[in-house]
Amino acid sequence: MIDHERDLVSLCEATDRLLATAASWDNAATAEPSRLPGWTRGHVLAHVARNADALVNVLRGRPMYPDAATRDADIERDAGRPLDVQLADVRESADRLRAVCEEPADWGRTVELRNGVTDSAARVPFRRWAEVDLHHVDLGAGYELEDLPEEFVLRETAFLADRWAGRPEVPPVTLRLGHDASGATTWRTGGGEGAPVVLAGTGPELLGWLSGRGDKGARLTVLSGDGLPSLPPL
Repeated sequence: MIDHERDLVSLCEATDRLLATAASWDNAATAEPSRLPGWTRGHVLAHVARNADALVNVLRGRPMYPDAATRDADIERDAGRPLDVQLADVRESADRLRAVCEEPADWGRTVELRNGVTDSAARVPFRRWAEVDLHHVDLGAGYELEDLPEEFVLRETAFLADRWAGRPEVPPVTLRLGHDASGATTWRTGGGEGAPVVLAGTGPELLGWLSGRGDKGARLTVLSGDGLPSLPPL
């Protein structure tokens, strides 16, 4: 069962970690490339801030973004701001989202996100936690997949495995926690076509493959099948 109140606490901790990392920079560091193609660190911070406001919209029953072009334009507009403005925006937008999350509400209701995706309102704090912690890694500033909380790694691995489930361009894949066949924790993903593949590795390695981050699964052990499958972009 999803505990949105507990996830909100974890989200606040993740936000504090990201802010502590960015607070050690200067304006020049903010303008350096992130690990996301075409984005500076300023783009990542701007996206994190605008995503918080977008999730306020979701919880208020409004469209997450007016449209894709507006979303992209807002990030581009905000990317080049001075560091102190970026930090204040990330902090204040996070506070706005937290205030809405702390209001009495029906957390079992269904909400609509981007591109017609729906989910339980109770999962919004975890979705936001994923945005903050994974984009913290994307900043390329010393916070790595291996630094993510273990609970988050396991839950996000399960979430992304479910996201790729049923995709015909991905063969049937079993993910096994641990670098051998003895691991008891497994997830299944992919579609129903092609030769089955069994991949084994640490939580961060599995998450790296599913999310297209880190070494993107290069250190995973292929226990059976034709090798490491390619995944479409998230």
